[in-house]
Amino acid sequence: MNSGNSLNNSLGDSIEPNQPISECLVQALTWQWQGFAIGYQQAGTAQSNAPAVVLIHGFGASSIHWRKNIPDLAKNCRVYAIDLLGYGKSAKPLPGQPLDYTFETWGRQVVDFCQQVVGSPAFLIGNSIGCVVAMQAAVMAPDQVLGVALLDCSLRLLHDRKRQTLPWYRNAPTPYIQKLLGYKPLISFFFKQLAKPKSVKRILRQAYGRQEEVTDELVSLLLEPAFDEGAIDVFLAFIRYSQGPIPEDLLPQLACPTLILWGTEDPWEPIELARAYADYPAVEDFIELEGLGHCPQDEAPEIVDPILAKWIAQKSA
Repeated sequence: MNSGNSLNNSLGDSIEPNQPISECLVQALTWQWQGFAIGYQQAGTAQSNAPAVVLIHGFGASSIHWRKNIPDLAKNCRVYAIDLLGYGKSAKPLPGQPLDYTFETWGRQVVDFCQQVVGSPAFLIGNSIGCVVAMQAAVMAPDQVLGVALLDCSLRLLHDRKRQTLPWYRNAPTPYIQKLLGYKPLISFFFKQLAKPKSVKRILRQAYGRQEEVTDELVSLLLEPAFDEGAIDVFLAFIRYSQGPIPEDLLPQLACPTLILWGTEDPWEPIELARAYADYPAVEDFIELEGLGHCPQDEAPEIVDPILAKWIAQKSA
């Protein structure tokens, strides 16, 4: 775990919103947002002045991906782990009826969650596309965000603008692939093949630096929402989503303290393409997590949680 500056050196069913909560109890709750049920988990200290933390999952995951981190962070914080619209226990409406699956939609969801459920500004912690959601929310409503922590942020390498920087032989097939992705019977077949334990386990083992952390329990938890009505449409909508913001758009607009953690063995979001993010003014530290992959919070909570807890404590003070 490496760092270039100061932070790493100093780190050695339904209830009313804002009700005091027990750090020993993780509650699975539901919030109504724009007519849709949104699932989330809640835990933490009963102290009303404790810092609030909102955890935001990545693509194909849900709030369950933070199950190892919630108890640690809840010792001194009010912790909320949200299911983005289309994922986990949240509703999965057809795209455009009335909302599209975009970072603007999810960013607004997180901002409204902070206002209506958390009841105070919060620290946003994201993994993968959850990082882009966190930054989008911070740009939309800076008064609602105390700080942003990004864990292996999605680089959005298939975005239209980023593809223009690729060699022609890598960029040329993309329009044909996107057209193919519009053929729903084919995508339905592909999705059903993908949504099998063996397939999910294989994919996760590619992404995790610590492959032993890819357990049958994890696979089962991540697979469960894949069988909900609408899950295929959500999957299709996002893999065809090549517009919207990229990190390079949002990072310069951040006005809050920003911490970046990155697994050195992440095969999906290569760290060598991300190190330049440390140069943005809002980024106070870029910490490299040696030997970890794309989901460090699940692979090594004993490493990640103390870093996050100390950072939150420092910024709260």
